[in-house]
Amino acid sequence: MITRTRAGVLAAAAALAVTGGLPTATPAAAAVSCASPAWTAQFYANASLSGTPKLTVCDSVISENYGLGDPAGVTLPKDDFSARWTLTRDFGSGGPFAFTAESQDGVRVYVDGVRRIDAWRNVTATQRSRLDLSIPAGRHTIRVDFVAWTGAANVTFAYAPRTTSTVDKVRPLAPTGTAVTYDRTANRATLRWAANKEMDIAGYRVYRRPSASTTWARVNGTTLVTTGSYANVPPATGEAYAYEVRAVDKAGNESAGSADQTVTTVDRTPPPAPAGLTGTDAPGGVTLGWTAGAGAARYTVFRQTRPEDGETPPVTQVATVTSPGWTDTTAPERAGYTYWVSATDASGNTSVRSAGLPVTRGDHPPAPPTGLTATETHRSVTLRWTGSTSGDASTYRVYRDGERLVDSTAWFVDTGTEPYTFEFRDVGVGHGTTYEYAVAAVDGGGNESRPVPVTITTAGDRMPPAIVTGLTATPREDGVLLEWEPNREPDLKRYDVYRAVWLGEGPVGGEDGVWSIRQIAWLDETATSHLHEATADGETVLYAVVAVDDWGNSRAPLTDQEFAWVTVTERGAPAEG
Repeated sequence: MITRTRAGVLAAAAALAVTGGLPTATPAAAAVSCASPAWTAQFYANASLSGTPKLTVCDSVISENYGLGDPAGVTLPKDDFSARWTLTRDFGSGGPFAFTAESQDGVRVYVDGVRRIDAWRNVTATQRSRLDLSIPAGRHTIRVDFVAWTGAANVTFAYAPRTTSTVDKVRPLAPTGTAVTYDRTANRATLRWAANKEMDIAGYRVYRRPSASTTWARVNGTTLVTTGSYANVPPATGEAYAYEVRAVDKAGNESAGSADQTVTTVDRTPPPAPAGLTGTDAPGGVTLGWTAGAGAARYTVFRQTRPEDGETPPVTQVATVTSPGWTDTTAPERAGYTYWVSATDASGNTSVRSAGLPVTRGDHPPAPPTGLTATETHRSVTLRWTGSTSGDASTYRVYRDGERLVDSTAWFVDTGTEPYTFEFRDVGVGHGTTYEYAVAAVDGGGNESRPVPVTITTAGDRMPPAIVTGLTATPREDGVLLEWEPNREPDLKRYDVYRAVWLGEGPVGGEDGVWSIRQIAWLDETATSHLHEATADGETVLYAVVAVDDWGNSRAPLTDQEFAWVTVTERGAPAEG
């Protein structure tokens, strides 16, 4: 008697994976769970697939040749036995598939319970069936039923996607489970994702874009990624970059992008070197300008004195500024220089230097002094100013009403800080006079700066004329004649005459009365006498003559200035009270 055995080596391997040892018959009551996409195979001791299966195992493929025997690991009749294979799997986006079945005897194939292949007959040779079928997206169940009635028995079934580009027009689904990690030290982004469910996936493409852009760029080159991760080094610009993954099938169909995964890179990229450097020499210094660079937070200016006699002076940093321009006020005149500028971004990345710019300084007048003030003191005017910012200013010239007064630096005032303060005192100025002063800086070459003007008007004379001398009072019938010596002040304007009468009891000048003073005359500066017409009543009175200058200064009574009274008794008899 010939004993029939299973030819399905792969089926036995699958059983080993499930049981962890030698394949054994599973009791009918025991449940077998086969991980998708493995087949759950059930064997029946009848031709109707009915009752309790005699054996349940997991198969990776359906490829059985029983010959004239029965399946290994189970005792079945040599004729009239049956088997059923079932699997449920996720087909992803689905697409066109080819189903092929070969059997002796009958075979039927179902998709989601719908019969798709029906070759259910007793045959004496292997029969073959093929079906081209479009599988919808998602999870579906395939079932293969087989029956062996008499004679030799075999069964083979396979399903596979059709991958020619003319047939398969279905895109894979977008990859899922994406995640990204970023190594700041290595500036490396590692993207991971879950494998697609489609059976015809050829690989994956990885794309990147700046977060501010909508344009994607493929970063994995022309070779598809066949693993579930990819490492990429983005530009180290400090910007945010988004990554996505797209699946590609064997027909060349590319999926939509996965969910974006974003990383923010470290900034190790310097800004571009400043361009368009220009320089202009002027009396105030060398004014530099350049084009503002993208991403530049500040600029550094370098200067080198032009080499002479074979010596190469050092390149020195002379300024750090935040705007695209700067004036070098410290470069001495009558010399040549080369300037460079570099840019630094907010992360501290510094560009290379710009192209060098040669500039030759001419012989210019120094910068003028600043802050010139004029203050009047007694019979003098004090000028005070802040020195020129030019390093070669060696002296200052002071002008009054267009005439040079002095050319010296002797009036330096040490204020402890530069630029220093200077002052000059102009003595012997007149009262009430307007003066126009100007101060100019002068360098060692004799170049004079623009003069800085200031105007001041001195106050008038505050000193009263001298006491009028030689004052006499002569009583007459027609009044009292006053005479005096003329004053000699050049600014004498007039004479004021005062008269005082006694008001009170008792003797004149006693304790019980006061002198009542009033001004009785205003005389021009040439007068030396005055007749005060008064009734001759024998009264004793006082007279004073006071000189007044152009500024109104005088020694008038009731002021704190000294002046002289003259006493006179008028003719006649006093009036009886």
